[in-house]
Amino acid sequence: MTSTDTRTEAEDSGPSGYAAARLRLLQEGARSGPPRRSALAELTDDWLTGLFTAGSEGLRGVSLVAVGGYGRGELSPRSDLDLLLLHDGSDSGAVAALADRIWYPVWDLGLALDHSVRTPTEARKTAGEDLKAQLGLLDARHLAGDLGLTAGLRTAVLADWRNQAPKRLPELQELCAERAERQGELQYLLEPDLKEARGGLRDATALRAVAASWLADAPREGLADARRRLLDVRDALHLTTGRATDRLSLQEQDQVAAELGLLDADTLLRQVYEAARVVSYASDVTWREVGRVLRSRAVRPRLRAMLGGGKPVAERSPLAEGVVEQDGEVVLARAARPERDPVLPLRAAAAAAQSGLPLSLHAVRRMAAAARPLPTPWPAEAREQLVTLLGSGRPTIEVWEALEAEGLITRLLPDWERVRCRPQRNAVHIWTVDRHLIETAVRASELTRRVSRPDLLLVASLLHDIGKGWPGDHSVAGEIIARDVAARIGFDRADVAVLATLVRHHLLLIDTATRRDLEDPATVRSVAEAVGSQGTLELLHALTEADALATGPAAWSSWRGSLVADLVKRVSGVLAGDAPEEPEAAAPTAEQERLAIEAFRTGGPVLALRAQTEPVESDAAPPDDPEPLGVELLIAVPDQPGVLPAVAGVLAMHRLTVRTAELRALTLPDGVEGSVLLLNWRVAAEYGSLPQAARLRADLVRALDGSLDITARLAERDAAYPRRRGTIAPPPRVTVASAASRHATVIEVRAHDAPGLLHRIGRALENANVRVRSMHVSTLGANAVDAFYVTGTKGAPLPGEEAVSVARALEETLRG
Repeated sequence: MTSTDTRTEAEDSGPSGYAAARLRLLQEGARSGPPRRSALAELTDDWLTGLFTAGSEGLRGVSLVAVGGYGRGELSPRSDLDLLLLHDGSDSGAVAALADRIWYPVWDLGLALDHSVRTPTEARKTAGEDLKAQLGLLDARHLAGDLGLTAGLRTAVLADWRNQAPKRLPELQELCAERAERQGELQYLLEPDLKEARGGLRDATALRAVAASWLADAPREGLADARRRLLDVRDALHLTTGRATDRLSLQEQDQVAAELGLLDADTLLRQVYEAARVVSYASDVTWREVGRVLRSRAVRPRLRAMLGGGKPVAERSPLAEGVVEQDGEVVLARAARPERDPVLPLRAAAAAAQSGLPLSLHAVRRMAAAARPLPTPWPAEAREQLVTLLGSGRPTIEVWEALEAEGLITRLLPDWERVRCRPQRNAVHIWTVDRHLIETAVRASELTRRVSRPDLLLVASLLHDIGKGWPGDHSVAGEIIARDVAARIGFDRADVAVLATLVRHHLLLIDTATRRDLEDPATVRSVAEAVGSQGTLELLHALTEADALATGPAAWSSWRGSLVADLVKRVSGVLAGDAPEEPEAAAPTAEQERLAIEAFRTGGPVLALRAQTEPVESDAAPPDDPEPLGVELLIAVPDQPGVLPAVAGVLAMHRLTVRTAELRALTLPDGVEGSVLLLNWRVAAEYGSLPQAARLRADLVRALDGSLDITARLAERDAAYPRRRGTIAPPPRVTVASAASRHATVIEVRAHDAPGLLHRIGRALENANVRVRSMHVSTLGANAVDAFYVTGTKGAPLPGEEAVSVARALEETLRG
């Protein structure tokens, strides 16, 4: 059926005919994107025109006007209908009756309707008071009735907008900024709002309004395509969900991708991010131009009076060879020749970042069009300018984005293309891969005084996750890429080796510090062997902190910083020639000794709860900024089977979330025979207040003597509160870390954090007849990352096959 036939059916059959034609149009697989949006708008135009004509017989001075997105002729499957019934005020009663004849059929079909009935004077008055209403009227389109009435309103509204632009555009900019603060940046969100987030459809509409003011205009290259892509994704989202939603939630991304014919959800997100990046960059450039024009208008009368009426000459201040500042932007000098100066893009970028100024759009485009490629290897100046750019702190981000918008980054670093706009489906990460790399360089710029080679630190920060665009372990792939990039940009062989090591082992310190027993000499030796030198260790320490800080708030804390610092100190001693001593029983604190003796004397558990609000002494957190560390729970229990699952189960019963956990055997003071297990855990209440220590102890006593069936209690609670629909977490993974310790077998567990997880792990290990010698548990966002040092019943590490069997059984338990 042709579009003409569809419209005819809608006209002839009234609301039911329109509904059938609309449904048929939306189900047509051959038509999508702009053609479908236009066809849907035309179909709706014809239907509404029919309603208007039938109800306005004999009525003059009335017109039906589409505004907003409908005014632009862009109807998504579940879009609102934004309508204005415009009249000259001569017969208000008849106009009200006509409004009912139009609005009620729309409501009867369940379509969302945003409607108003106004005279032109009232419409202009409302627009003057309500910026959103004025923006909608800028896209007013005549549907039916008195064309002259609609045209007069359009002309008046556009004239008002242009006359009031110096006042209204700053209001619009503030409105966009407030929305961005609430909704975040579309190009980085895992569940973005396609309309409201920064870089979304609202911003694209705002750019149209700025252009309509004739005061400034947005960069047009790629903007229409970006806007079309976001609209296409919204169409697919409406069709797959059947709802008028703009939020691209995780559970719907695969369906939306399939509707658009894309490979998978990651491909979908990359396209959304790329489109949002175009809109965001266009917004930055446009609002900067608006500010420049408004400042110029405010200053020009005074300058003309001072200069006797002549046109003022723009002031230009030199910043670097071929680079000057003009009117708050970095531009190219008149004598600059980008076709003869391949280093100019990096020199201009470094100068802009160092001065905290934006690169002008014209300058970036001229360099992108004319600059010659850098030779291989790069000249020393190019490498130095890159390091200067990376070390400029927060201004680096805006300058980098300007270069990337015109393709200069992938021209300088071809491997960047694989990580550009790449999403990270991990709740700990708050940025895409490429933005995380720049954010890491920004964080590293604050740590350059701690290292002897800040240039290597900054370049390693830029490259440490470059392997995420390739299959397999990103650290292994990244090492290969880093070697190639480092050699290409001109580092010598020794520096290339250091950069490759930093990229290969950028997770080594944080993983080891939080998941391994630092008292075990094998742990420290393995790190020392991987790092190789004091200089590399120094760089790796700073890179670890910068990487974690750039990841998100869940990835770094004073506690993690202190663990990494302790590991670095031990590894530094080994690299200096001091052999690590064999582990001895750590001297207990006075409180730990008191609890241990009381537990041994009473034969039962003893515990203490205390708030932990003071920051651990570390460079990672300033002493005047204590971070909330939850509550520290100390438990001493006579050494016996079942302690770990019992403690973990009791905490789960009381809805206490375990943030970190350590368990070790404590040697009692001289003269006291026996062994006590000491558990030092940090916990937080899921909601409400913490339970009393006496209640925890009573339940723990019952759990240990078998009179409290924790498993059954947790199962009852889970059955009473069914899980809500949400994202599907990846399956758990359990591995044996080879050569991690000479005294125990290390079993690593990575799983989705959930109530009772540690209890289930403890039970599985007990059932496997292994003894937990020590453990290191941490929670990163929704991910649990745990390491258990286990031995057999005789205290020796497990044989290889038995260790693998235990790990496999534990993984099956957690999957079940």
